[in-house]
Amino acid sequence: MLAIDARDVTKTFRSGWLRRRETHALRGVSLAVPLGAIWGLLGPNGAGKTTLLSILATLLTPDGGSVTVLGHDVLRDANALRHRLNMASGRPSFLWSLRVAEILAFYGRLYGLSGGTLRRRVDELIELYELAPYRRVPYSELSTGLKQRVALAKSLVNEPELLFLDEPTLGLDPDVSVRVREHIARLRREHGMTIVLTTHYMREADELCDEIAFIKAGRIPARGTPGELKRQIRLGEVIALKLDPPVVPWLAEAPGVLRCAEADGWVECTVDEAEKRLPEILRALHAEGIVVRNVQVHEPELEEVFVELAK
Repeated sequence: MLAIDARDVTKTFRSGWLRRRETHALRGVSLAVPLGAIWGLLGPNGAGKTTLLSILATLLTPDGGSVTVLGHDVLRDANALRHRLNMASGRPSFLWSLRVAEILAFYGRLYGLSGGTLRRRVDELIELYELAPYRRVPYSELSTGLKQRVALAKSLVNEPELLFLDEPTLGLDPDVSVRVREHIARLRREHGMTIVLTTHYMREADELCDEIAFIKAGRIPARGTPGELKRQIRLGEVIALKLDPPVVPWLAEAPGVLRCAEADGWVECTVDEAEKRLPEILRALHAEGIVVRNVQVHEPELEEVFVELAK
């Protein structure tokens, strides 16, 4: 069973009166997310990420296409779905005068919690996100990072089956970001929670996501595991060599070598397939009497994929 089955989803925003303007936020997006997966949505600003998440979370209605979430149609069964979902935004906004514990309790009541059950849940979330010193601090007095931690705590108040995270570590200190990523992975591992997240942090996507869909101008031109995306746009793998002598002009023309560059005493060869090309290159270097002092092989970074796809 799929947690999310979205097919040919469209959404257009219209504005203006005398001069009507149309913004095509989604142009036929399809997405299939398995139960228990951590799925990433990557793309530049304005690509349609937040619009798609809002439709999946029943906060916006699509103009066209079909969307099924946890077996329910998002238009017909929105009320039945909402108690099984939750969402955290990277730009949270709560009533400025409420204190941290009051915010969590308020949203807990919206999900039907009360009495001792509600108090225990609020205490658990405050401890989990290290908010105890700020329990009675008004929301307006919190830093950006603390506001984000409150938003993450709120998103777990109902122990959702499907969690939407819109840039979940935006504005957090690096050490807190690491703990948040560990917690996201643990939610899936220990509770089987399905998580869909948007992020601009490539390390976050690489660490957390089983699969990634890249969205650009309201369409999804590429999807797959991080490794598949790297291969899909033919960035190639990199063979880094430390040689004596250090300059070997003919390497750039060797079979399967896409390009060569020198950096900090290393010759970096981007190749179509490292497993095949490395033995060939080593044999050719040995035949020329060139000494190989060191060799490393690595895949391109996901950030490079993002840059290529965003062009």
